[in-house]
Amino acid sequence: MTLNSIQGPIDASLVPRYTEPGTFARLPRLDDVRSAAVKIVGVPFDTGVSYRPGARFGPGHIRASSKLLRPYNPAMDISPFAVHQVADAGDIAVNAFDIVEALDTVDRAVTHLGSDGARLLTLGGDHTLALPLLRALHRERGKLAVLHFDAHLDTWDTYFGAPYTHGTPFRRASEEGLIDMERSMHVGIRGPLYSAQDLEADGVLGFQLIRSDDYQFDTVRSIIERIHRRVAGGPVYVSVDIDVLDPAHAPGTGTPEAGGMTSRELLNTLRGLSGLDIVGADIVEVAPAYDHAEITGIAAAHVAYELLSVMAADAQPSTS
Repeated sequence: MTLNSIQGPIDASLVPRYTEPGTFARLPRLDDVRSAAVKIVGVPFDTGVSYRPGARFGPGHIRASSKLLRPYNPAMDISPFAVHQVADAGDIAVNAFDIVEALDTVDRAVTHLGSDGARLLTLGGDHTLALPLLRALHRERGKLAVLHFDAHLDTWDTYFGAPYTHGTPFRRASEEGLIDMERSMHVGIRGPLYSAQDLEADGVLGFQLIRSDDYQFDTVRSIIERIHRRVAGGPVYVSVDIDVLDPAHAPGTGTPEAGGMTSRELLNTLRGLSGLDIVGADIVEVAPAYDHAEITGIAAAHVAYELLSVMAADAQPSTS
């Protein structure tokens, strides 16, 4: 696709932001373009949650909160929608009563969406969805470094004997051999655990961690350097649970924990991921019923925008 044929967002100076389309950042729908290098897809599913429900409404809320995003990102000096075609692929309809069937549906759908080489940015939904997304990418790219932003480890074994929940996706992914155990990392971890064994088991499963408190004592630049040292050298999958942010910055989520990152810290960290081979990403656990003034939705929309900007920066031809 040539630069001149790229279709970007609707011009807000001609069509008010509060009108249609209801796509992410008012981008074209996938059906309206010939192909897309990056596809944004929603998965309205929250059957795997263990506390507050409501993340099934997350994809629509993030899209609604993205209407104010503009085409040029000054922090990265890039127009992410002009480098290559980005389009909204709509939502994947999944079974809300059968987790295993829902995961299989997501796996098949994203495999189809990515079959032309497109990278996917998935809007959840709860974090259970990370497992089928990793399964699909693993078949294409092999073992993946997982860069996981979250308050929680999400490497627990079961809840009430159930192996597939929003607290277990990365344990299952490690057990299934989907992740690169020498290159995976959690960022933003905080809050109480069941026991010290949670951390011990997490290390065995292949993860190093950066705690939320590290942002108080280290610079964002030094944390970005730590991330690069750990995950560089192959394909990277980025998974962002919005509860990595402090509840002051993201109240609309299912399992909030005090002491989290600020929006500014998270956005600056994501900008620092440029240069990594990011093959896909998700943003999960946005629950709009608890989100006053769109605080969480706006944060999630900006997270998506920065991830799209990083993907665009790495897709640009080198000028050297």
